[in-house]
Amino acid sequence: MRPEVWDAMRPFVTDAFGNSTGPHAPARAAKNALEEARERVAATIGARPNEIVFTGGGTESDNLAVKGSVLFRGARGGVVASAIEHDAVLESVESVGELGCPTALVDANEDGVVEPDVIVTSVSPDTALVSVMAANNETGVVQPIQELVLALRDEGFSALVHTDAIQAFASERIDVRQLGVDLLSLAAHKLGGPKGMGILFVREGVGLEPGIHGGGQELGRRSGTANVMGAVGTAVAMERASADRTRYRKRTAAERDEFEAILADQKPEILVTGVRVKRLPGHSHLTIPDVDSQILLMKLDRSDLAVSTGSSCKSGAASASHVLLSMGMDVGQARSALRFSFGWTSQPGDGAKAARGLILALR
Repeated sequence: MRPEVWDAMRPFVTDAFGNSTGPHAPARAAKNALEEARERVAATIGARPNEIVFTGGGTESDNLAVKGSVLFRGARGGVVASAIEHDAVLESVESVGELGCPTALVDANEDGVVEPDVIVTSVSPDTALVSVMAANNETGVVQPIQELVLALRDEGFSALVHTDAIQAFASERIDVRQLGVDLLSLAAHKLGGPKGMGILFVREGVGLEPGIHGGGQELGRRSGTANVMGAVGTAVAMERASADRTRYRKRTAAERDEFEAILADQKPEILVTGVRVKRLPGHSHLTIPDVDSQILLMKLDRSDLAVSTGSSCKSGAASASHVLLSMGMDVGQARSALRFSFGWTSQPGDGAKAARGLILALR
């Protein structure tokens, strides 16, 4: 976490621990802090405060976006999603499909891009939601969300559009009005904020069936005692990430590019995914021929390099990445993939250090 985040959160562990729905002074203080955090979060993405729903993380945000929109008031609307989505979206799509909702998944091209015109061909008048992430969490490839929204509207489709922008926010400016989306998911821990806090932007007027019932918090869209401390920390993290974006892009891109340059010089057989299209500046996704990435990951871990074979959210999974299979890679290629990523704490020399560590592990 960014140090400013914990500084802002600390009072809500002790002096201001009130329940934001209560009638007394400590509760009012908590309520005021919660609503101020909502206003600050909304301002960072061009939204209105009443369009912000605090959730228990990005996974819950994705679930609520998909299930809540297509099941609103007993409906069974159709869903079209990209096949490279995070499992939080894909398994939500599978879940509503089991309830009778028509579903379709659309593959990415070989560069990892989900093409708007291909998505449009899978949409029908019965489609209630289209979900395509703003940038892929494994490859870092940025997706053409604004173009997708325009393509759908040009064809006369009124389906809601959801984008998982969890991986994108740190380096990419996110403005919900400019993108034209109806629902957008974020997670605080990707920005130097607390784990276990998510955001769902819900455009005013969009109906949402709650996934959690109880006290009717979040305007009835997500019940449960508010995590005031987490909301405050999320607001600070989003503000700091927005203010730090130029430096963040420059620093992470410099380390990523140095990392890839050293590998290209000394290990030219290593292939970098998505080099022909726009990628997030901190991502480097590699396929290493004839290498078992799981064994390599353990070697790197012993060298103090924390590397992922795919989505870092997937618990202990060693199967081939669905993202890479969607892009047309075979199972062998997909199982030889590693994801390196650089973040707001990255320092000069980290890219070179990571490259040297990988080269050493491959000997």
